[in-house]
Amino acid sequence: MTKNLTLTWSATALTAALVLAGCASSDNDDPADPAPSTEHDDHGGHDDMEHPTDGGPVPENMTEATDPEYPVGSEVTLTADHMHGMDGATATIVGAYDTFTYSVDYTPEGGEPVTDHQWVVQEEIEDAGDERLADGADVVLLADHMEGMAGVTATIASSTDETVYVVDYEADGMTMTNHKWVVESEIEPTS
Repeated sequence: MTKNLTLTWSATALTAALVLAGCASSDNDDPADPAPSTEHDDHGGHDDMEHPTDGGPVPENMTEATDPEYPVGSEVTLTADHMHGMDGATATIVGAYDTFTYSVDYTPEGGEPVTDHQWVVQEEIEDAGDERLADGADVVLLADHMEGMAGVTATIASSTDETVYVVDYEADGMTMTNHKWVVESEIEPTS
């Protein structure tokens, strides 16, 4: 009887050990799972922005600002919030230009309507000429810094003649280079 009881306890202990080993193996598999989560986080960030990390060159015929408040190379703080993570980010000025800058409403090809998109500049509007365009005017966009934007008709929502800047900045672990555009009232000196 004692021999059978010892054998039963041994079998129970062995079973428990195997179950625990199985759980340990299962727990060891979990740390491998963060990779998809990380990919998801990265992917989600790109999807939210729908914006390339490198904005590329400015349009031809842009006029460089002669005496901008923030010269090229200045470190500044962004107060604009038209991109996720932008408000409060430290940025470096990489270009400063004199032009008219517009907020526009448009519907990208194959996408949902976008209202108050900030910003496009005069040089990114087809046949814009040199005069400031009126609010409410329908225009054709040449800008391609958002997917489905180039070639669509847009309506001017508002405009400004503030100096407009191209900046490099980092937000949420992503480095954005040649980001177009930020107007002067959306920038503060870095303290």
